[in-house]
Amino acid sequence: SCQARLRSAEGMSLAEFLYPALQAYDFLHLHRHHGCRIQLGGADQMGNIMSGYELVTKMTGTDVFGITVPLITSTTGDKLGKTAGNAVWLNRDKTSPFELYQFFVRQQDNIVEKYLKLFTFLPLEEIDHIMAMHAKEPEKWGPQKRLAAEVTKLVHGREGLESAKRCTKALYHSSMEALEAMSDQELQELFRQAPSAELMLEHGMNVLDLCRKANAIPEGPSGYQKVTDGGVSVNGIRVTDPETVLILGQHILKNGVSLLRVGKKNYYIIKWLQL
Repeated sequence: SCQARLRSAEGMSLAEFLYPALQAYDFLHLHRHHGCRIQLGGADQMGNIMSGYELVTKMTGTDVFGITVPLITSTTGDKLGKTAGNAVWLNRDKTSPFELYQFFVRQQDNIVEKYLKLFTFLPLEEIDHIMAMHAKEPEKWGPQKRLAAEVTKLVHGREGLESAKRCTKALYHSSMEALEAMSDQELQELFRQAPSAELMLEHGMNVLDLCRKANAIPEGPSGYQKVTDGGVSVNGIRVTDPETVLILGQHILKNGVSLLRVGKKNYYIIKWLQL
């Protein structure tokens, strides 16, 4: 592999060239100081693990072992991980329960059975039954939902799973009940890129005022038309009359929050002060 890279037009960096030697020395150091005899890695680490095996056995005469496991790849065959930029994290700050749940619920049919076997503790007989039911009712996405639920519960507990379901209902099913039940943390996780604004509710304030104060629409006629054309919704309810006065319990939820959407993907979180 190194020879091929060195002869190629791109060449090979010194860091890449030394990597197998450094990882081999890692194995030797761990063996000498901590009694480590097994190195586990993805299938792409075979060469590095072999280097460590050869170094340790030659330097110490001890039998050591390497274990490789098949890489988990995306549906396009790409490696999942930090380097590829598509890692799924166990840390809630990096991947929220909702994002983890959605990652697994979006898996395609040709990989979901494998993931159920890899990432859950469900008995094989139950997985067979789930897949058999899926063959009869593929539109229900049964295996994907079960996979997402099992993994999210395993990583974040039952509360994390309930949080993921609340966020799913709020975002994809326009559930006002789910929105009202969401915590500030869940709102921030669900709409990581969404701007947020704190506003005072003024008497007679309408949807057009809300959009402008949140800087969600341009000033002038084009912003007004954005509303009349049906491009604005508040808490999942489309509003086409810019003069619609904001109503507590409808446009402003019991938890003092409004979720404003302009267009298909532009969300704004509004927190109301002194209601």
